[in-house]
Amino acid sequence: MTKWRPARLVEARDETSSARTLIFDVPGWPGHLAGQHVDVRLTAEDGYTARRSYSLATTQGVELTVQRLEDGEVSLYLTQIMEPDDRLEIRGPVGGWFVWRPEDPAPVLLVAGGAGIVPLMAMIRTRRTAGVATPFHLIYSLRSPEQLYYAGELREPDPGVEVSLVYTRVRDSRLTAADLPGPGPDCFVCGPTGFVEAAADLLVGLGHDPARIKTERFGASS
Repeated sequence: MTKWRPARLVEARDETSSARTLIFDVPGWPGHLAGQHVDVRLTAEDGYTARRSYSLATTQGVELTVQRLEDGEVSLYLTQIMEPDDRLEIRGPVGGWFVWRPEDPAPVLLVAGGAGIVPLMAMIRTRRTAGVATPFHLIYSLRSPEQLYYAGELREPDPGVEVSLVYTRVRDSRLTAADLPGPGPDCFVCGPTGFVEAAADLLVGLGHDPARIKTERFGASS
């Protein structure tokens, strides 16, 4: 297991009314791949510690986007209390299967549910930084436009990246097979457990090779 490293908050910005992006300076950080995540540890003055895992939003530094849960302790601190120059500890990077590398030649399908967009956004940003022409298609399922992460980036034209936004509350329907393309690309699916399982089943039903469907799921994390 990699060691815990001190991390200083450099910048923070709101993504939505309940989500915040945080950029950290982590001396000695070894770098990471698109799709990996980190463990975050907070330590109170009385010695109490709390740990949570969060996906990295880019490979160009340690950047997290955190969804606030109203009854959460770590997410509440990160999204409402932590200010630049405050410190915590980070361990990672973690994970080596749910990753995308610029040298991978296959077209890519990204399927995100809610906060599951974070590691997939790291893949999109890595593609752009690397200057490769690999075709990407992002299908981003969320309840309403107000919950859209990275709105400025995703609404800007990005050659070779197709973005499909599925607003489930607006149309009163969850993601369906009609929202997804047929087989061909490598697939990365990330979101809450129920969403990931349903999306993966839809992809298999459309003829996608299960061996080319990589999933990352999460439950409620406070």
